Amino acid sequence: MKKDAAGGTPSELIDARIEELGDWRGEMLARIRTLVKKADPDVVEEWKWRGVPVWEHDGILCTGETYKKAVKVTFFKGAALDDPTGMFNSSLEGNTRRAIDFNEGDTIDEKAFTALIHAAIALNTA
Repeated sequence: MKKDAAGGTPSELIDARIEELGDWRGEMLARIRTLVKKADPDVVEEWKWRGVPVWEHDGILCTGETYKKAVKVTFFKGAALDDPTGMFNSSLEGNTRRAIDFNEGDTIDEKAFTALIHAAIALNTA
């Protein structure tokens, strides 16, 4: 694996971010990461834009940004994805991206989230 300028592989840097957060945001980011990797065992983890976990498969699938009150999962081509359960709740006005903001206490609809990952993979590989 390649090392990032920050001093580790992308996976190591994501591990460190989860550990560094040390609260519900770290737990949520870890859960999101697990679901992405379970949905796509071939996913490639990257570390971009000075500290953002990124998951790729023939292009960017989604990112996992952490903020004070939310963990935001942004799907780069989210506007082109079907979202029958209405998971997207942020960045709805854009022409390309869609995001899901998870707040403290939120749970993840694993089936719907996995479906979005699969749809993003299908779009990237089409």
